Amino acid sequence: MSVSSRNIARVSILAMTVGIGSTAEAQWTNRYPRVAGYGHQIYLEGYELPMLTSGPIDAVESKNGSVAFASFGYLWSLDQRTNVATRITRSAGVDSRPAWSPDGSMLAFLRDDSQRLRIVLLDVRARTETLLVTDSAMVLDPAFSADGKSVFYSSSVAGDLDLWQINLATKARTRVTDQQGTAELHPMPTPDGQALLYLSKTRAGNDIVRRRSLATGEDRALYTGAIVSIARGAVSPDSRTLALSWPSQQDRWELRLVNAVSTSTSVELFHDAATIPLTPAWNVNGSALWFSRADAKQRMHLSRIGTGGGAAVDVPIRSWRWETPMARVRIVTRMAASAAPVSARVAVRTADGHPVVADGSQMRFDGQNGIAFFYSNGTSEITVPAGDIEITAVQGLTTPPASQRVTVREGETKTVVITMTPVWNAAAKGWLSGEHHFHLNYGGPYRLEPGALITMGRAENLDVMTPMLANLATRFDDQTLFTYQNQNAKPWISWAQEVRSHFLGHVGIIGAKSLFWPWIWGPGYDVYSRDDRPNADVMDWAKERDAFNVYVHPVSSATPFENDATLRTIPIGFVADAVTGRANAIELVCLWSDERGSQELWYRILNVGVPMVLSAGTDVMNNLYRTMAVGTTRVYVRPERPSQPESYFAGLRAGRSFVTNGPMLQFSMDGKGPGEVVKQHGMTQPYDLMISSAVPVDSVEIVVNGVVYVRLPGFSAPGSRRYTGVVRVPNGGWVAARASGPATRAWPAMDSYAFAHTAPIWINRVGSVDAGSRMIAARELLRALDVSDRAIEIGYAGADHPRILAHNAAARRQLNEWLAKP
Repeated sequence: MSVSSRNIARVSILAMTVGIGSTAEAQWTNRYPRVAGYGHQIYLEGYELPMLTSGPIDAVESKNGSVAFASFGYLWSLDQRTNVATRITRSAGVDSRPAWSPDGSMLAFLRDDSQRLRIVLLDVRARTETLLVTDSAMVLDPAFSADGKSVFYSSSVAGDLDLWQINLATKARTRVTDQQGTAELHPMPTPDGQALLYLSKTRAGNDIVRRRSLATGEDRALYTGAIVSIARGAVSPDSRTLALSWPSQQDRWELRLVNAVSTSTSVELFHDAATIPLTPAWNVNGSALWFSRADAKQRMHLSRIGTGGGAAVDVPIRSWRWETPMARVRIVTRMAASAAPVSARVAVRTADGHPVVADGSQMRFDGQNGIAFFYSNGTSEITVPAGDIEITAVQGLTTPPASQRVTVREGETKTVVITMTPVWNAAAKGWLSGEHHFHLNYGGPYRLEPGALITMGRAENLDVMTPMLANLATRFDDQTLFTYQNQNAKPWISWAQEVRSHFLGHVGIIGAKSLFWPWIWGPGYDVYSRDDRPNADVMDWAKERDAFNVYVHPVSSATPFENDATLRTIPIGFVADAVTGRANAIELVCLWSDERGSQELWYRILNVGVPMVLSAGTDVMNNLYRTMAVGTTRVYVRPERPSQPESYFAGLRAGRSFVTNGPMLQFSMDGKGPGEVVKQHGMTQPYDLMISSAVPVDSVEIVVNGVVYVRLPGFSAPGSRRYTGVVRVPNGGWVAARASGPATRAWPAMDSYAFAHTAPIWINRVGSVDAGSRMIAARELLRALDVSDRAIEIGYAGADHPRILAHNAAARRQLNEWLAKP
């Protein structure tokens, strides 16, 4: 369909956000109930909430020797004599984190319905359930008191996460902790009834194991660490020793033993560079510990180790008694034009909505749409209850969900073929897709190797992937992987680095052969907290090595230029780095930032004549369960030689690109595309815009120097639409196209709302300007520099910082020079 349009009245640059067409949350923040004081609830949901696994996790042993654990989203009991596991729950929700009552008659556990967690009591012998805590707030980590008369748990009912105690007889609740601005988690009552150990996690990342006297309320620190992410612990039967799964400074996790009564050093009991010891629990007599660890295929295994040390031994599950008729399904995913299996993102649910785990696959949870999924290389097998199941598959962002409902009979092995039909073929049009900001391992329960990226990339139809090394507090993970490359077949993979000066803003370096040091500095870090080091140092270093730099997840506000408070959401170093020509690119689309706000910042940089190009990345942590899919924000580049990685990166640098989290844009004006130059020969120029999208599009716009020139109708069903018309071309500046949609409700997208934007087509020359637009933009960037200067004075109070101030001053002089020009 073609839509012709003519010039409509220009609007002020101050109203550039008009027409975005979405009232969705500015950035992806949370799926579960909001917890006060948690700046990044993505971390809370990723690190603290339970997960769905293939294989046992959360094992706990009762005083009578019964072992319960979670697997496949249900609770199971393990007969230690036969190693046979029997399923003991069967809800539509995902069940996890069981805790035994002292007499071994009951289990308290979490039930997850994909939006809320509840605490359930299970009478093990009668197999009857009682909902114990059903708050609308976040609830976590039930644990029985030593006398069995109450249950401790964590809840955000009072705002932030505190520990609470509920009396099982009266249901009366008592608040146990009330520290403001911290998350109190994972209560561990001592078996002697004297104390409660727990994890306290602060906003600054200072995480502490604390001991609280139940008699006096005295509360003190036992053990500390920095951003301990998935750390868990367990108190020994004699109440004297604490077993901890804890990160070390050597890029590994350890199982440690710590004095549970007084502050002390720890003893390392177990570590393995290839895996992480998870969810430790003591056996009944305190002679051994249970824990779980994942293998190379991300399947969980149950292990035991003696508390005196020695080798850890896997405890194999000899058989699984599902307590219901079962069947097998073989899933084949393919494209409509071919019978050959192709990689895909796959989700399977039973008739009651329970997610199904694939054999030998890491499960992931899409927090935007509430879908548990796995990656398939084209064929995958699952074990399911006999009856009805629903299978859904997509590949990347261009295929609408392809679903089938099938019925399988007991004992049957059934093959189901899922055929996907893309709305757009990037390769056929000469485009390559790239994902330039994500992390392979980042504090999660798995240790992934780079080969896992190939499976992910092919399932998400990515051509280029640059995973980023990043620090987690003072730990620098994955450094040994930095030299890994995959350049012989797609996806092309090479490692990048995220330099995380939190105070000045995060910068990604793509294409360097070595690492920039230090990775971290500025206020908030102990060792390098007063370093007078602008981010420009990173960019100059990258330029000397012919590497490419990008400001990642730049703006969290949808309207950053509204007032001083919203201006503070712009990275402190960004304006100076951009105005002085240091910054190569801006990550316009990212799950952690707002596309509209980042767009507003980028427009002003373009309008002062700085040709900053586009990049995109999800910033997902792929070894977590609760994480979006890699590539669900991405950049498309049109290289001159699509068969060569070097040509892709040359196209990225040249701005022959568009970024998207859903819609696909092909935009040209007078035959020229993004990154190219159109000559002003006459008052108007023809444009041609083709949009293809697997998600709804509310609004389509042509933008001239940051102002909406024409607004066009979108479409609600997957497909393509072509728009043609003319643009009245000013003497200088740029023209681009953008599209936006409603809040995301379904696959293949996972960002909060649909968005896509092309890089600019320049008028007459790259970096040309419209005088009026430049004046407005320069004034607003000067306001942003004012806010930056004030923040620097506060952050570096008491320390000299002449280099950072001089860098801002140079940018200020440049902006004032532009203001003085006619």
